[in-house]
Amino acid sequence: MKIGQREIGPNARPYVIAEMSGNHNQSLDRALAIVDAAADAGADAIKLQTYTADTMTIKVDAPGFVVDDPKSLWAGRHLYDLYEEAHTPWAWHGPIFERAAQRGIHCFSTPFDDTAVDFLESLGAPAYKIASFECTDIPLIRKVAATGKPMIISTGMATVAEIDETVREARAAGCPDIVLLKCTSTYPATPANTNLRTIPVMRETFGVHIGLSDHTMGCGVAVAAVALGACVVEKHFTLARADGGVDSAFSLEPAELKALRIETERAWQGLGEVRFGGSKAEAQSMLHRRSLYIVQDLQPGDVLTRENVRAIRPGLGLPPKHLDLVLGMRVPRGARRGTPVAWELLR
Repeated sequence: MKIGQREIGPNARPYVIAEMSGNHNQSLDRALAIVDAAADAGADAIKLQTYTADTMTIKVDAPGFVVDDPKSLWAGRHLYDLYEEAHTPWAWHGPIFERAAQRGIHCFSTPFDDTAVDFLESLGAPAYKIASFECTDIPLIRKVAATGKPMIISTGMATVAEIDETVREARAAGCPDIVLLKCTSTYPATPANTNLRTIPVMRETFGVHIGLSDHTMGCGVAVAAVALGACVVEKHFTLARADGGVDSAFSLEPAELKALRIETERAWQGLGEVRFGGSKAEAQSMLHRRSLYIVQDLQPGDVLTRENVRAIRPGLGLPPKHLDLVLGMRVPRGARRGTPVAWELLR
Protein backbone atom coordinates (compact mmCIF):
# COMPACT_ATOMS: atom_id res chain seq x y z
CA MET A 1 0.00 0.00 0.00
CA LYS A 2 1.01 3.63 -0.37
CA ILE A 3 0.28 6.96 1.24
CA GLY A 4 0.82 9.40 -1.58
CA GLN A 5 3.87 7.98 -3.35
CA ARG A 6 5.36 6.55 -0.15
CA GLU A 7 5.31 2.77 0.09
CA ILE A 8 4.14 1.34 3.41
CA GLY A 9 5.10 -2.20 4.33
CA PRO A 10 7.96 -4.57 5.09
CA ASN A 11 9.93 -3.56 1.98
CA ALA A 12 10.14 0.09 3.03
CA ARG A 13 11.68 1.75 6.05
CA PRO A 14 9.22 2.47 8.87
CA TYR A 15 6.78 5.29 8.21
CA VAL A 16 7.20 7.76 11.07
CA ILE A 17 4.22 9.90 12.08
CA ALA A 18 4.68 12.91 14.36
CA GLU A 19 1.42 13.50 16.23
CA MET A 20 0.92 17.20 16.96
CA SER A 21 -2.33 16.75 18.90
CA GLY A 22 -2.76 19.69 21.29
CA ASN A 23 0.93 20.55 21.54
CA HIS A 24 0.41 23.70 19.46
CA ASN A 25 -0.80 25.30 22.71
CA GLN A 26 -3.37 27.33 20.75
CA SER A 27 -0.76 29.10 18.62
CA LEU A 28 -0.75 28.73 14.83
CA ASP A 29 2.85 29.93 14.69
CA ARG A 30 3.81 27.17 17.10
CA ALA A 31 1.84 24.64 15.06
CA LEU A 32 3.75 25.61 11.93
CA ALA A 33 7.04 25.44 13.86
CA ILE A 34 6.11 21.91 14.93
CA VAL A 35 5.62 20.98 11.26
CA ASP A 36 9.06 22.38 10.44
CA ALA A 37 10.69 20.59 13.36
CA ALA A 38 9.06 17.29 12.39
CA ALA A 39 10.31 17.64 8.83
CA ASP A 40 13.80 18.55 10.02
CA ALA A 41 13.83 15.47 12.27
CA GLY A 42 12.97 13.19 9.35
CA ALA A 43 9.31 12.40 10.03
CA ASP A 44 7.26 11.18 7.09
CA ALA A 45 4.05 12.82 8.26
CA ILE A 46 2.59 15.30 10.69
CA LYS A 47 -0.78 14.30 12.10
CA LEU A 48 -3.54 16.48 13.49
CA GLN A 49 -6.80 15.80 15.27
CA THR A 50 -9.91 17.32 13.76
CA TYR A 51 -12.73 18.02 16.19
CA THR A 52 -14.29 20.70 18.33
CA ALA A 53 -15.28 20.39 21.96
CA ASP A 54 -18.91 20.24 20.83
CA THR A 55 -18.31 17.36 18.42
CA MET A 56 -16.55 15.41 21.15
CA THR A 57 -18.76 15.84 24.22
CA ILE A 58 -21.15 18.19 26.02
CA LYS A 59 -20.59 20.53 28.95
CA VAL A 60 -22.51 18.94 31.78
CA ASP A 61 -21.74 18.07 35.38
CA ALA A 62 -22.56 14.39 35.41
CA PRO A 63 -20.63 11.17 36.08
CA GLY A 64 -18.02 10.44 33.41
CA PHE A 65 -17.71 14.02 32.15
CA VAL A 66 -14.91 14.88 34.59
CA VAL A 67 -11.63 12.93 34.69
CA ASP A 68 -11.75 11.22 38.09
CA ASP A 69 -8.63 9.05 37.82
CA PRO A 70 -6.16 10.54 40.34
CA LYS A 71 -3.25 9.09 38.34
CA SER A 72 -4.30 10.78 35.11
CA LEU A 73 -2.39 13.75 33.71
CA TRP A 74 -5.79 15.42 33.43
CA ALA A 75 -7.26 14.50 36.83
CA GLY A 76 -10.12 16.77 37.79
CA ARG A 77 -10.44 18.35 34.35
CA HIS A 78 -13.80 18.52 32.58
CA LEU A 79 -13.71 16.70 29.24
CA TYR A 80 -15.28 19.64 27.44
CA ASP A 81 -12.60 22.02 28.75
CA LEU A 82 -9.81 19.62 27.79
CA TYR A 83 -11.08 19.32 24.23
CA GLU A 84 -11.59 23.07 24.00
CA GLU A 85 -7.95 23.55 25.02
CA ALA A 86 -6.49 20.80 22.86
CA HIS A 87 -8.45 21.11 19.62
CA THR A 88 -6.80 22.41 16.48
CA PRO A 89 -8.95 25.21 15.04
CA TRP A 90 -10.28 24.19 11.66
CA ALA A 91 -9.09 27.46 10.14
CA TRP A 92 -5.52 26.36 10.90
CA HIS A 93 -5.75 23.10 8.97
CA GLY A 94 -5.21 24.68 5.56
CA PRO A 95 -2.01 26.54 6.54
CA ILE A 96 -0.69 23.44 8.32
CA PHE A 97 -1.40 21.22 5.30
CA GLU A 98 0.32 23.78 3.06
CA ARG A 99 3.40 24.01 5.30
CA ALA A 100 3.72 20.22 5.36
CA ALA A 101 3.52 20.09 1.56
CA GLN A 102 6.20 22.78 1.32
CA ARG A 103 8.43 20.73 3.63
CA GLY A 104 7.86 17.50 1.70
CA ILE A 105 6.01 15.54 4.36
CA HIS A 106 2.45 14.27 4.47
CA CYS A 107 -0.22 15.86 6.59
CA PHE A 108 -3.38 14.05 7.60
CA SER A 109 -5.64 13.89 10.61
CA THR A 110 -7.84 11.93 12.95
CA PRO A 111 -11.49 12.84 12.34
CA PHE A 112 -14.00 12.31 15.13
CA ASP A 113 -17.26 12.79 13.27
CA ASP A 114 -18.72 13.00 9.76
CA THR A 115 -18.24 16.75 9.47
CA ALA A 116 -14.52 16.36 10.15
CA VAL A 117 -14.22 13.75 7.40
CA ASP A 118 -15.96 16.02 4.89
CA PHE A 119 -13.71 18.90 5.88
CA LEU A 120 -10.53 16.84 5.58
CA GLU A 121 -11.64 15.58 2.17
CA SER A 122 -11.88 19.21 1.04
CA LEU A 123 -8.21 19.61 2.00
CA GLY A 124 -7.12 16.52 0.06
CA ALA A 125 -6.02 14.46 3.05
CA PRO A 126 -3.96 11.52 1.70
CA ALA A 127 -4.93 9.15 4.53
CA TYR A 128 -6.92 8.96 7.75
CA LYS A 129 -6.07 7.95 11.28
CA ILE A 130 -8.69 6.43 13.58
CA ALA A 131 -8.07 6.91 17.31
CA SER A 132 -8.25 3.96 19.69
CA PHE A 133 -11.36 5.35 21.35
CA GLU A 134 -13.12 5.49 17.96
CA CYS A 135 -11.94 2.04 16.81
CA THR A 136 -15.40 0.65 17.57
CA ASP A 137 -17.34 3.62 16.12
CA ILE A 138 -18.57 1.66 13.11
CA PRO A 139 -20.54 4.54 11.51
CA LEU A 140 -17.36 6.66 11.57
CA ILE A 141 -15.31 3.74 10.23
CA ARG A 142 -17.72 3.39 7.30
CA LYS A 143 -17.65 7.13 6.60
CA VAL A 144 -13.86 7.25 6.47
CA ALA A 145 -13.57 3.98 4.51
CA ALA A 146 -15.91 5.35 1.85
CA THR A 147 -13.26 7.91 0.89
CA GLY A 148 -11.11 5.04 -0.41
CA LYS A 149 -8.07 6.54 1.32
CA PRO A 150 -5.69 4.43 3.44
CA MET A 151 -6.80 4.02 7.05
CA ILE A 152 -4.43 3.77 10.01
CA ILE A 153 -6.41 2.44 12.97
CA SER A 154 -5.24 2.40 16.58
CA THR A 155 -6.51 -0.61 18.50
CA GLY A 156 -5.95 0.27 22.16
CA MET A 157 -8.48 -1.56 24.39
CA ALA A 158 -10.09 -3.34 21.41
CA THR A 159 -10.72 -7.08 21.58
CA VAL A 160 -9.95 -9.44 18.72
CA ALA A 161 -13.66 -9.52 17.85
CA GLU A 162 -13.89 -5.72 17.85
CA ILE A 163 -10.83 -5.34 15.64
CA ASP A 164 -12.16 -7.98 13.28
CA GLU A 165 -15.48 -6.15 12.97
CA THR A 166 -13.72 -2.85 12.32
CA VAL A 167 -11.50 -4.32 9.60
CA ARG A 168 -14.43 -6.09 7.93
CA GLU A 169 -16.59 -2.97 7.99
CA ALA A 170 -13.78 -0.80 6.61
CA ARG A 171 -13.16 -3.19 3.73
CA ALA A 172 -16.85 -3.54 2.98
CA ALA A 173 -17.24 0.24 2.89
CA GLY A 174 -14.49 0.70 0.32
CA CYS A 175 -11.11 0.84 2.05
CA PRO A 176 -8.58 -1.63 0.60
CA ASP A 177 -5.53 -0.32 2.50
CA ILE A 178 -5.50 -0.67 6.28
CA VAL A 179 -2.77 -0.45 8.89
CA LEU A 180 -3.60 -1.52 12.43
CA LEU A 181 -1.57 0.07 15.20
CA LYS A 182 -0.77 -1.82 18.38
CA CYS A 183 -1.54 0.73 21.06
CA THR A 184 -1.79 0.98 24.82
CA SER A 185 -4.34 3.65 25.68
CA THR A 186 -2.64 5.05 28.75
CA TYR A 187 -0.90 8.43 28.76
CA PRO A 188 1.96 7.92 29.21
CA ALA A 189 2.28 4.16 28.70
CA THR A 190 4.94 1.94 30.23
CA PRO A 191 7.09 -0.48 28.23
CA ALA A 192 5.94 -3.29 30.52
CA ASN A 193 2.33 -2.63 29.51
CA THR A 194 2.98 -2.48 25.76
CA ASN A 195 2.96 -6.21 24.87
CA LEU A 196 4.72 -5.95 21.53
CA ARG A 197 4.61 -9.72 20.96
CA THR A 198 1.04 -9.05 19.85
CA ILE A 199 2.29 -7.44 16.63
CA PRO A 200 3.08 -10.58 14.57
CA VAL A 201 -0.12 -12.19 15.85
CA MET A 202 -2.14 -9.19 14.67
CA ARG A 203 -0.53 -9.39 11.24
CA GLU A 204 -1.36 -13.06 10.86
CA THR A 205 -4.86 -12.72 12.30
CA PHE A 206 -6.10 -9.77 10.27
CA GLY A 207 -3.94 -9.94 7.14
CA VAL A 208 -2.96 -6.26 7.20
CA HIS A 209 0.17 -4.25 7.89
CA ILE A 210 0.81 -3.52 11.57
CA GLY A 211 2.38 -0.53 13.27
CA LEU A 212 2.72 1.02 16.71
CA SER A 213 1.07 4.03 18.30
CA ASP A 214 3.53 4.58 21.10
CA HIS A 215 2.92 6.57 24.27
CA THR A 216 6.06 5.42 26.07
CA MET A 217 9.04 7.69 26.54
CA GLY A 218 12.14 7.31 24.37
CA CYS A 219 12.46 5.18 21.25
CA GLY A 220 13.37 1.74 22.63
CA VAL A 221 9.84 0.35 22.43
CA ALA A 222 9.42 1.62 18.86
CA VAL A 223 12.69 0.01 17.77
CA ALA A 224 11.59 -3.29 19.28
CA ALA A 225 8.24 -2.98 17.49
CA VAL A 226 10.00 -2.59 14.14
CA ALA A 227 12.06 -5.69 14.91
CA LEU A 228 8.76 -7.54 15.34
CA GLY A 229 7.39 -6.28 12.03
CA ALA A 230 5.87 -2.85 12.67
CA CYS A 231 5.99 -0.75 9.50
CA VAL A 232 4.42 2.43 10.94
CA VAL A 233 5.42 4.25 14.13
CA GLU A 234 3.38 7.10 15.57
CA LYS A 235 4.66 9.25 18.44
CA HIS A 236 3.34 12.46 19.99
CA PHE A 237 5.65 15.36 19.20
CA THR A 238 6.35 18.79 20.67
CA LEU A 239 9.02 21.45 20.44
CA ALA A 240 9.84 21.13 24.15
CA ARG A 241 8.09 19.28 26.96
CA ALA A 242 8.89 22.17 29.28
CA ASP A 243 6.54 24.36 27.22
CA GLY A 244 3.60 22.43 28.62
CA GLY A 245 0.40 21.44 26.86
CA VAL A 246 -2.15 18.68 27.27
CA ASP A 247 0.06 15.99 25.70
CA SER A 248 3.53 17.37 26.32
CA ALA A 249 4.45 14.97 29.13
CA PHE A 250 4.57 11.95 26.81
CA SER A 251 5.72 13.70 23.63
CA LEU A 252 9.11 13.49 21.95
CA GLU A 253 11.26 16.54 21.42
CA PRO A 254 12.99 17.19 18.06
CA ALA A 255 16.30 15.51 18.91
CA GLU A 256 14.42 12.46 20.19
CA LEU A 257 12.27 12.25 17.07
CA LYS A 258 15.40 12.41 14.94
CA ALA A 259 16.88 9.54 16.96
CA LEU A 260 13.63 7.60 16.54
CA ARG A 261 13.77 8.08 12.78
CA ILE A 262 17.37 6.88 12.61
CA GLU A 263 17.08 3.94 15.00
CA THR A 264 13.82 2.55 13.59
CA GLU A 265 15.38 2.58 10.13
CA ARG A 266 18.43 0.77 11.48
CA ALA A 267 16.18 -1.82 13.09
CA TRP A 268 14.36 -2.31 9.77
CA GLN A 269 17.63 -2.61 7.86
CA GLY A 270 18.84 -5.11 10.42
CA LEU A 271 15.90 -7.44 9.71
CA GLY A 272 17.26 -8.28 6.27
CA GLU A 273 16.38 -11.78 5.15
CA VAL A 274 16.84 -15.34 6.35
CA ARG A 275 20.46 -16.13 5.56
CA PHE A 276 23.14 -18.54 6.71
CA GLY A 277 26.78 -18.62 5.67
CA GLY A 278 29.05 -15.76 4.75
CA SER A 279 27.75 -12.74 2.89
CA LYS A 280 29.68 -10.72 0.32
CA ALA A 281 30.36 -8.16 3.04
CA GLU A 282 31.99 -10.89 5.15
CA ALA A 283 34.30 -12.20 2.40
CA GLN A 284 37.41 -10.56 3.85
CA SER A 285 36.49 -11.69 7.35
CA MET A 286 36.69 -15.32 6.19
CA LEU A 287 40.47 -14.81 6.06
CA HIS A 288 40.49 -14.41 9.83
CA ARG A 289 39.07 -17.81 10.63
CA ARG A 290 41.50 -20.28 12.17
CA SER A 291 43.10 -22.93 9.98
CA LEU A 292 45.99 -25.39 10.13
CA TYR A 293 49.52 -24.02 9.65
CA ILE A 294 53.07 -25.32 9.79
CA VAL A 295 54.64 -23.49 12.76
CA GLN A 296 58.20 -24.94 12.54
CA ASP A 297 60.53 -25.36 9.58
CA LEU A 298 60.20 -28.95 8.35
CA GLN A 299 62.64 -31.04 6.32
CA PRO A 300 61.48 -33.38 3.53
CA GLY A 301 59.89 -36.46 5.09
CA ASP A 302 59.24 -34.91 8.53
CA VAL A 303 56.10 -36.02 10.38
CA LEU A 304 53.39 -33.60 11.46
CA THR A 305 53.01 -33.35 15.24
CA ARG A 306 51.20 -31.08 17.68
CA GLU A 307 54.47 -29.18 18.06
CA ASN A 308 54.87 -28.28 14.40
CA VAL A 309 51.27 -27.83 13.27
CA ARG A 310 48.64 -25.64 14.94
CA ALA A 311 45.26 -24.04 14.33
CA ILE A 312 45.96 -20.33 13.99
CA ARG A 313 44.80 -17.33 12.01
CA PRO A 314 44.56 -16.63 9.03
CA GLY A 315 42.18 -19.05 7.37
CA LEU A 316 44.11 -20.13 4.27
CA GLY A 317 44.87 -23.67 5.43
CA LEU A 318 42.72 -26.72 6.10
CA PRO A 319 39.93 -26.26 8.67
CA PRO A 320 40.91 -27.13 12.27
CA LYS A 321 38.55 -30.13 12.24
CA HIS A 322 41.20 -31.99 10.17
CA LEU A 323 43.93 -31.67 12.81
CA ASP A 324 43.67 -35.22 14.16
CA LEU A 325 43.63 -36.58 10.60
CA VAL A 326 46.82 -34.83 9.46
CA LEU A 327 48.82 -35.58 12.60
CA GLY A 328 51.25 -38.36 11.79
CA MET A 329 51.32 -37.61 8.05
CA ARG A 330 54.58 -36.61 6.35
CA VAL A 331 55.59 -33.62 4.25
CA PRO A 332 57.56 -35.16 1.33
CA ARG A 333 58.98 -31.84 0.14
CA GLY A 334 59.31 -30.22 3.56
CA ALA A 335 57.68 -26.89 4.49
CA ARG A 336 58.72 -23.57 5.96
CA ARG A 337 57.21 -22.07 9.08
CA GLY A 338 54.01 -20.16 8.15
CA THR A 339 52.97 -22.55 5.35
CA PRO A 340 49.20 -23.28 5.30
CA VAL A 341 48.49 -27.00 5.53
CA ALA A 342 46.93 -28.34 2.32
CA TRP A 343 46.27 -31.90 1.19
CA GLU A 344 48.79 -31.62 -1.65
CA LEU A 345 51.49 -30.83 0.91
CA LEU A 346 50.99 -34.16 2.67
CA ARG A 347 51.45 -37.90 2.22
